[in-house]
Formats: sequence, structure tokens, C-alpha cells
Amino acid sequence: MKLHEIRDNDGAHKRRMRVGRGIGSGKGKTSGRGVKGQKARTGVSLHAFEGGQMPLFRRLPKRGFKPINPVKLAEVNLWQLQEAVDAGRLDPKQPVDGAALVAAKVIRRTRDGVRLLGEGELKAKLTLKLAGASTRAKAAVEAAGGSIELPKLREPAKKKGKKAVREAAARREAAAKKEAAAAEKPAADKPAKEKTAKEKPAAKKADA
Repeated sequence: MKLHEIRDNDGAHKRRMRVGRGIGSGKGKTSGRGVKGQKARTGVSLHAFEGGQMPLFRRLPKRGFKPINPVKLAEVNLWQLQEAVDAGRLDPKQPVDGAALVAAKVIRRTRDGVRLLGEGELKAKLTLKLAGASTRAKAAVEAAGGSIELPKLREPAKKKGKKAVREAAARREAAAKKEAAAAEKPAADKPAKEKTAKEKPAAKKADA
């Protein structure tokens, strides 16, 4: 082999199609675009435009939503925990959290937290500290004598706005009226008691 004989393998390079060079080439006139005019130009995007009628993606109903800040949880099943305990990778006497599961090679990473699912069977008594658990998984852990510590749910945000302000004012006013009524009752009872106390000595004098 000589230097001037070195070449690529057959099919390594394909010549580009020369368009717009007559109808005999098969790629003349519209150059493979199928239409003339606006759609034949470069950089034109007319996706979902149906000539002015309501496009399909707007005719179809929309369901659900995508959260702005989705929480991605690593999932663990009951049988995985039992398998790790049987293999000696998890110590039932120590609390089991995300870091312990990663160290035991039950999961690769904790992500935003670990959620326990109820597939399989758990016999070991474990103390779990996780981000979430299904109802079935929680019942299985408690049935085995263990416990699950879950994070406290956030309290709902307080309402803001004119209506909420009016409702709060009405509650304060009702509470103030209740306190005033409670304070008036003892004051009204005192004169009655004093009268009865004064009448008793008068009755004694009349008897004498």
C-alpha cells in the first residue's frame, strides 16, 4: 500500500443530495419540502397551526398538573430490609435511616428522602427514620414490633386577604363579647346575695 492509495471504506462518506436542479433529479421544484411559499423557507415553525381553526392540543381536555418543585424519593420495600438484615448488612439494634441504607447497599442514593413500600415480608424489629411510608408498610413494621419515625407535616399557611381579615375581626369581637358576658354574671349575682344577707338580720329583729 502506498500513501496515494489510502482511502476510506466504501460507504464511509455519502454525497449530499443536490436539490433544486430540475425535475429529472427527483428533488427539483420544491426541493423535497413538498410545498412552496412560507413552509419552503428556513427557520419557519408552524407546528400545531391548523389554518385558524382551534388546534388539536387546545381542543383536548387537560388533566392534573406538574409540581414546580417535585420531590424525588428513593423507594425501599420490606423484603429488601429483611434481606439486608439476614445478610448482616443492617443492624436491627441501630436506627435505620437513609445513610444506613446506603451503607448497607440497599439503595444507591437517598435523593430527597427514602419512602418505605409494603411489598414482601418483614420479620425483624427495626426503628426506621424515613421521609415516608405506605399504610401497609407502616402496619407491617409495627406488627413486627418496630417503629417508624416520619417528619411532621407542615401546618397549612394562614389565609391572607380582606375576607380573612374580616373573619379574624369577627372572631375577636365574638371572644370579647363572651368575656364581657362572663364578667357581668358575677357582678349581677353579688347584689342579690347582699340583699338576702341584709334581710336575714331584719327577720331576726322582728322575731325578737
